[in-house]
Amino acid sequence: MNVRRSLSAVIAAVAPVASAMALVLGAPATAAADPCGFYETGSDAFYNHCTSDGSNVVIEVEVFGPNYDRCVGPGRSWLGSSGSIQGAHYAGRTC
Repeated sequence: MNVRRSLSAVIAAVAPVASAMALVLGAPATAAADPCGFYETGSDAFYNHCTSDGSNVVIEVEVFGPNYDRCVGPGRSWLGSSGSIQGAHYAGRTC
């Protein structure tokens, strides 16, 4: 078998795989779901309550000064500016 033919066959076999990988690796970050729990974007702080039962839970919001409790439902809840919110966590009870 000719070396040139072998090389062409290898390139033809690898090209579709490389194209598929480029599509997956090039997917925009916005396609990913919000993470569960506390997270920040560039300017905002959120708490994402991931649940399949529709429950509301109490979270403790950590701020400069006294922390406070807040009841949040399923999904993403805006907590405020990321500059004023230090964190948030599940307080261990429903509301």
